Amino acid sequence: MNSEQYNESVDLYADGMFRFILKNIKDEDKARDIIQDSFEKLWRNIENVNHQKVKSYLFTTAYHTMIDLIRREKRKEDFENVDVKMYSHSDQYSDVKEILDAALEKLSDIQRSVILLRDYEGYSYAEIASITDLTESQVKVYIYRARKHLKQYIGSIETLV
Repeated sequence: MNSEQYNESVDLYADGMFRFILKNIKDEDKARDIIQDSFEKLWRNIENVNHQKVKSYLFTTAYHTMIDLIRREKRKEDFENVDVKMYSHSDQYSDVKEILDAALEKLSDIQRSVILLRDYEGYSYAEIASITDLTESQVKVYIYRARKHLKQYIGSIETLV
């Protein structure tokens, strides 16, 4: 890979990576930092990365960087001691995007990641398995369970209306 191909990769993949990371961590500054770190790692490793596999390399790097950040932050805060009732409400939602975002928040980190990679970014099961270091079977199970949970969550909102 050369610097021209690197610049092309930035143009092609930065926005998609940013959307994926932002949907997971909900913090624009941290998402930008993760994307910048991923492209920095690619730059430092430019001779060893095949141009045809750069998309997978970038998304995998961004995913792992995001997971590391999440784990670091979990060590800083103890979420089990937070009173969820203080930070939630039962108001009705009229916006589908808000409902989907709330539903995605209810998923575990890995379920949210595989759903976003599959349904938002359009990756195949094999590509998701490669990015997340899971088997294809595990990816399919996580996606099935996440979709089932999303369906139940959205259905429970409909019954409140």
